[in-house]
Amino acid sequence: MDIKEDDESRVITPTELQLHDSVTARTGTLWTAVAHIITGVIGAGVLSLAWATAELGWIAGPAALIAFAGVTLLSAFLLSDCYRFPDPNNGPLRLNSYSQAVKLYLGKKNEIVCGVVVYISLFGCGIAYTIVIATCSRAIMKSNCYHRNGHNATCSYGDNNNYFMVLFGLTQIFMSQIPNFHNMVWLSLVAAIMSFTYSFIGIGLALGKIIENRKIEGSIRGIPAENRGEKVWIVFQALGNIAFSYPFSIILLEIQDTLRSPPAEKQTMKKASTVAVFIQTFFFFCCGCFGYAAFGDTTPGNLLTGFGFYEPFWLVDFANACIVLHLVGGYQVYSQPIFAAAERSLTKKYPENKFIARFYGFKLPLLRGETVRLNPMRMCLRTMYVLITTGVAVMFPYFNEVLGVVGALAFWPLAVYFPVEMCILQKKIRSWTRPWLLLRGFSFVCLLVCLLSLVGSIYGLVGAKFG
Repeated sequence: MDIKEDDESRVITPTELQLHDSVTARTGTLWTAVAHIITGVIGAGVLSLAWATAELGWIAGPAALIAFAGVTLLSAFLLSDCYRFPDPNNGPLRLNSYSQAVKLYLGKKNEIVCGVVVYISLFGCGIAYTIVIATCSRAIMKSNCYHRNGHNATCSYGDNNNYFMVLFGLTQIFMSQIPNFHNMVWLSLVAAIMSFTYSFIGIGLALGKIIENRKIEGSIRGIPAENRGEKVWIVFQALGNIAFSYPFSIILLEIQDTLRSPPAEKQTMKKASTVAVFIQTFFFFCCGCFGYAAFGDTTPGNLLTGFGFYEPFWLVDFANACIVLHLVGGYQVYSQPIFAAAERSLTKKYPENKFIARFYGFKLPLLRGETVRLNPMRMCLRTMYVLITTGVAVMFPYFNEVLGVVGALAFWPLAVYFPVEMCILQKKIRSWTRPWLLLRGFSFVCLLVCLLSLVGSIYGLVGAKFG
């Protein structure tokens, strides 16, 4: 049977909103699970992998990609066993969300901490998406300018991306008022197509650049820095960028809850995770290594906007347009869980307040007289959220640094700590035994790497802002 929980404490994720209608049927297979995972992880994060590989060098870069793949796969295996409670094979309770599992295994306090980390991660994604949208919009205009006036032309279009960020923020204020936005199935399909399209274009352009250069750029040590201390912090910032791109732990149980049985859901999920991580790692290797091989020490932070590619200009424009289309909808997908949680909490706390609970209908001539229902609290709350994310992005418009901070903050608690703790409790592993020491050691090493990545990313953020 399915476990129920208090709606007010429930942590909602983007994939849960999209998969909600298909959960009860449980007709998913190995390949639908693989598709959901790949769609969830292939996104704007891949654009930074070439830069991350360049900072780490030809040995540490690929090694880091493999290491994060291994951690992600182990996390998926541990979480898959937590789907049924209390027994992983025949437990009567199905846990269909990450927050449910954390609450049942680790208690209410840990669920609150989990929720805070999830929402901070979603908020960070909103900031990162705002930065990328502005960068890509400006890159399209610069690409056309370079094509018309030559590659040495002065095509600045302003000293920063603030204009494009504000324009994107205004667009999102309007889109955030669209009711049932998360139920638009086509949105996920378009996002998946766009993300694969611009990723493959980036790989293709990088491969073409390598062929044009007739050599592989780069070195074992990576991009040189002014001094050793700065190089160390940049390396950890690069690890934060990789950490942002890899994990899918937060959506795993929701995907697993769509799988039919027999065979046991955990068996199918482990196979799906293995296939997905293999495909993901191959894809990330292509993005990271081809990009570094093409540009070497001049590898840009964003593969498609650093203007290592000038021609064919229409293909560069198309790739950046795909990013814009993907992230315009992706911003809403990542924002809807925050909207839902805040609005549900306020409605439950003040059910009689007209500002919060009442909806007003308006007829719009452009929609052939159709009535649009608006809620004052929803309008104010969502507008304020968009203004905050846009404001933070304007203050800190640094793509790689922001990705590093978000990746370092979310990776250890969501992909390592909670899965390890739930595994120890479920399997009743005794303290100081060999499995206990291995799991604790694994968690500690990941914590150390994430803390150093966080410090390195904050160092880079402060340096970029005030340096």
